[in-house]
Amino acid sequence: MELKKATRKQLKIRIGISGASGFGKTYSALLLANGITTWDKIAVIDTENDSASLYSDLGEFNSINLKAPYTPERYIEAIKTCENAGMEVIIIDSISHEWEGKGGCLEIVDSLGGRFQDWSKVTPRHSNFITAILNCTSHVITTVRRKQEYDMVKEGNKTVVSKFGMKEVTREGFEYELTVNIELLNDKHMAKASKDRTKLFSGKAEFIINQNTGKQLLDWCNEGEGKAILDKENINWTKIVKALKEETRTIEQLKSTFEISEEVKELLISESLL
Repeated sequence: MELKKATRKQLKIRIGISGASGFGKTYSALLLANGITTWDKIAVIDTENDSASLYSDLGEFNSINLKAPYTPERYIEAIKTCENAGMEVIIIDSISHEWEGKGGCLEIVDSLGGRFQDWSKVTPRHSNFITAILNCTSHVITTVRRKQEYDMVKEGNKTVVSKFGMKEVTREGFEYELTVNIELLNDKHMAKASKDRTKLFSGKAEFIINQNTGKQLLDWCNEGEGKAILDKENINWTKIVKALKEETRTIEQLKSTFEISEEVKELLISESLL
């Protein structure tokens, strides 16, 4: 056991996007992912009747059309398939089916008898699904449906049905596992962060998710200790210029700070930075 000073490490981000039907969850997730990496390194685990294919004109991303039964194990298998294929961003669109879809957790509990004690068999399976997301070697974006929740309230001598706000269709508390949770507010794709460990969006005005949102989050991920990975689509010029000012001028010295490809090497030379 060793006591050490806390330091920020580079990490893979876990992003949640929630909203009602028609608010643009899939579209927003794809733009966000493309801000993090190139289209060919994005995979969509699609449970929405292959709806991601409607946006194939955006770029040549990959997809898995996941159909019922929506068991936690089938989601985990799909995540592992994307990881093994070297995908840099995995979009799970959506996780709601794992909870209340055909073959999802709620249906599994019902099939066991619907008793409280039946959750002792299902909760570990759901936990394994959450663990697969958190331990994934890729960046992960999850989408989740929001639906109107109702409650019974007393008004004088009457009991009436009252709207109780919008609730995410997944097990309560999922958003606390995420780095950033973004709620889409309307069909104009306006968004706000309901949870934000990055502090990039906290207290900020409503915004529309686009590629720049993904680039901001990627820069935040790369701020920690370790090498910043540089490729043609993702060059952190601030860190490069800082390294050059510190007399890190040769390719060998630069490689000790960054993972640098031959394409980036040629680009730096063409820009007279080396």
